[in-house]
Amino acid sequence: MANCEFGFIMQSFISLMIKLCNNESMEAVQKRGPGLAFLLAQVGGHAAARFGERLAALQLTPADAGIMRMLAGNAGLSQQELSARLGIHPSRLVAILDALENAGILQRKPNAEDRRQYALHLTAKGREVFSRVGGIAREHQEELCAGLSESERETLAELLRRIANQQGLTPGVHPGYRRMQPKT
Repeated sequence: MANCEFGFIMQSFISLMIKLCNNESMEAVQKRGPGLAFLLAQVGGHAAARFGERLAALQLTPADAGIMRMLAGNAGLSQQELSARLGIHPSRLVAILDALENAGILQRKPNAEDRRQYALHLTAKGREVFSRVGGIAREHQEELCAGLSESERETLAELLRRIANQQGLTPGVHPGYRRMQPKT
């Protein structure tokens, strides 16, 4: 976490230095406030932390919820397919799947087409837990967007989708999976 905070501080410092080097006064920079990239990072970091806190009540992490979401819409994926879609290291995924399986949330079933692979499915308990995750996600979104009208929410969502697309982000997949390293 310290590296993330340091990165945000450095990003703000660099942004400030660029503006000052472009002959923009310190007073003008302070009056306008932080730049868009910082605001996106600030709100994103806050949103991720709050969502994690909310999921903790179900003894889940945001990574668990994302995997459940992917399996709810794609029952029968193999571990390899799920790993590729999420961009997560396969051995890190196995550890998460093991925990979800031990909690009775998902089940590995033999793949009818390839006996070397298992098809991943949410169990009845997993579907019930995922329904609760959906409720938490809706409450979370309402809290985060409480200061925006419905029209502003739609505009913000469209602008964020455009930024995500331009940045090459996979729709519906948090980029944090790519940073998850195997546990040692």
